[in-house]
Order: sequence, then structure tokens, then C-alpha cells
Amino acid sequence: MTIVRLDRSFTRWDELLTLILAAFASMDGRIDPPSSALKLTTRLLAEKAEAEIGHVVIEDEKLIGCLFLRPEADCLYVGKLAVLPEAQGKGLGKRLLATAEQTAAALGLAALRLETRIELTENHAVFAAWGFSRTAEKAHPGFARTTFIEMRKMLAPRTPIV
Repeated sequence: MTIVRLDRSFTRWDELLTLILAAFASMDGRIDPPSSALKLTTRLLAEKAEAEIGHVVIEDEKLIGCLFLRPEADCLYVGKLAVLPEAQGKGLGKRLLATAEQTAAALGLAALRLETRIELTENHAVFAAWGFSRTAEKAHPGFARTTFIEMRKMLAPRTPIV
């Protein structure tokens, strides 16, 4: 299993889109509004990879996981963390978040930030177990109720190498 940063040589957009849709399929009918993953296209994924820092996990030549990272003023935003259903429960999500932590450290950012839907309480528990804390409850435009929560993980300060 290898985690690879997306670059201009990546061409497997159809497979990446299929991976994300499969990983997010369990949310269909559970969350409102529907996941933004449903609006993705191969072109939009390629644009996302240009604007953000994307990584994929490859095992036996198959894409089995991904995440996209976006530097913000005080943290690194973690988005589209996705693992194929058949590969879940094996520590891959945690390995992808370790990649996010390494990226944040390299960029001098002291925290990771993510958003998860209010209905997905099992995700809240997993992220909490991985060191994330709930920091805000928010609503998508047009919704009067909370639709997602924000979670952050503060990263240990790096000691400079002398």
C-alpha cells in the first residue's frame, strides 16, 4: 500500500471519482443536504487537485483511498477523506490523516480542521478517537438547523532541528 501525492501526471480521474462516490454512498438518504461528492465530475476533481493538495492510496494498482488538503490561515483543512468500503476498518483513514499532519507540519500549520455531517455520529466518534474536538456547529445555506459540525485537531509543536 502506497500513499501518493497527486500531480500533473495523474490520469485516473474516473477511478478516483468512483472511489469517492463508493465511500460516500452510505450517506445517501441519511444526510440533508446531499453530499457535495454527488456534484463531483472528473473535470472538477482535476481542478480540485490543482487547487488543493491531493493524495491517493494505491494497493495492488487499485485506488482504495484519498484525501484533499487545503491550507487555511491557521490550519490545514481536510476534505474528501474517502476509503473504499471494503478497505475500511484497517487503519487507512488514520494513515491518511498522518499524511495530513505531516503536510500541516511542513507548511507550519498547527492544526487540522474538518467538517462532518451532524447525522454521521459514527464519524464524530472516529474523529474524536483520532484526537479531533468539536469546535463549531454550522448550517448549510438555506437551513435553519445545524447540518454539520466542525472539528479540529491541534498538532504538537515541532522542535526545530539544530
